[in-house]
Amino acid sequence: MNLNRLLNAPMRTTRQTLTRRDTILYAVGVGVGQDDPCDPDSLNFVYERQLKALPTLAIVLAPPPFWLDEPEFGIDWRRAVNAGQEMVLESPMPIEGEVYTELNIDAVWDKGVGKGALMCSSRQLKDASGRLLATIHQTHLLRGDGGFGGQNQPTTDELVLPNRDPDIVVDFGTRPEQALVYRLSGDLNPLHIDPDVSEAAGFGKPILHGSCTFGIAARAVLKAVAGNDPRRLRRFGARFSKPVYPGDTIRTEIWNENGQVLFRARSMERNVVVLDRGIAEILSESSSL
Repeated sequence: MNLNRLLNAPMRTTRQTLTRRDTILYAVGVGVGQDDPCDPDSLNFVYERQLKALPTLAIVLAPPPFWLDEPEFGIDWRRAVNAGQEMVLESPMPIEGEVYTELNIDAVWDKGVGKGALMCSSRQLKDASGRLLATIHQTHLLRGDGGFGGQNQPTTDELVLPNRDPDIVVDFGTRPEQALVYRLSGDLNPLHIDPDVSEAAGFGKPILHGSCTFGIAARAVLKAVAGNDPRRLRRFGARFSKPVYPGDTIRTEIWNENGQVLFRARSMERNVVVLDRGIAEILSESSSL
């Protein structure tokens, strides 16, 4: 891995003309309508006559083209996976219009030989006028790139989930072809469609995008504690702990703890936690975005 090239790469700007079709396609990609296509709350996110954008649309708008495989960076891209994501919203997501993002590599931390590296990046999502809509933070685990002699990640206080049963549980199923639909919103990493790539990465078969699991969990939190009102979700973040395979049922476990909304998600079929240490900031109806 070429650490100097990564940290000194120019900021990448990507522009997109967002259409209502894109907004609907994203919602379908994270499973809206699979449980009940006639549910009024679901229709709000997929019906063009009364359309609202899911808050997590922010993470797929104006994405940079898949760049991890560019030779100048020397990343073992077949073994790179999404390790964590957080978004902070400044405004409800538009359902159409011109938007752009600016991608910056913020830090690369060395976990050691055989342990990989953590690459932290951020993107600012803005509308055509330059107004900030959201900031998206992402951490990639570069499983094949540790041991380059860099610094390890500084120690921070870890979020601890309550040691009790969750207050609310929401189950959403995924479909076998879910990754094929979700990738049409912009994440074209072949890990999620090409069996040869997923086999080389050690997964056996293509896995669901971590950001799709992220969006499904956000739907669960939005439904359970925000009345399905996208204007009330201000912040949403989680760690990716295990892969999800298309067809898994995702159970989101939610706690209301000391004024905070905490969550995790698990694959029911394999009984493994797939999102961990999740936190959401929910605004009151009177103070919504």
